[in-house]
Amino acid sequence: MSMTCEGHSHDHEHAAPDDTNSSLGASLRPAIDLASVQCLNESRPNSGRDILKLYEDRLSSTPSLLSQDDPDEVPELLLIVPFSEVVAIKSVCIHSFAGNSTTTSEAVAPPRTVRVYVNRPNLDFETVRDLDPTTTLTLVPPSHQLTEEYAGGTIDYPLRPAGRFQNVTEISLYFCDNYGMPPGCGGSHDMDDTDEDSVPTCITYVGFKGKGTNMKRQAVEAVYETLGMKKDHQVPGSEYFAKQGL
Repeated sequence: MSMTCEGHSHDHEHAAPDDTNSSLGASLRPAIDLASVQCLNESRPNSGRDILKLYEDRLSSTPSLLSQDDPDEVPELLLIVPFSEVVAIKSVCIHSFAGNSTTTSEAVAPPRTVRVYVNRPNLDFETVRDLDPTTTLTLVPPSHQLTEEYAGGTIDYPLRPAGRFQNVTEISLYFCDNYGMPPGCGGSHDMDDTDEDSVPTCITYVGFKGKGTNMKRQAVEAVYETLGMKKDHQVPGSEYFAKQGL
């Protein structure tokens, strides 16, 4: 599934001034297990964790998350966010800017495509490049930030289909390309074939909205482990007797 923003045909909603009154739910930041957040290919340790800011700080350009600066590599990022309780996620907000980094003064670019994965542990770049995502988002281009409608605010991208984002204990965001490079995911780019070097992906804020369940993550995982598969509980010979109508 891909959500795009072309002209004024929007498939996203602008954030309400009061986060608690948003139709997309309340901020889920209190439910994030911040100590366990991971980000692969970040240029500074724990910068992926740092951009999971308070809602009121969402427009701040610092701290920011940058992919490692290697002009010969795709500037991808994999942000893995576990929750301390089971949540239902209605939307994700991803904020960035184009131009130069406020911390390093180097050229950076906002992410373009985000593959979203739910409850898929032990992900890495090799896995997500070939794994079908729960959903895919195409973020608005940098030029959209200059429009009167945007007005320097943030955008909430609804996560659909909604049924896939219930009972979430972990969500992973794979930022596989940015607006400083040709579109494409899955490590498909050969930077030697382009005229320009890649620039790092820059993200200044990631936030989730939805609803918590007050059900602790550990308890739910324990239930899943004890359920087992139907085939694990078959009685030897039961398939034969079933076919004979016995």
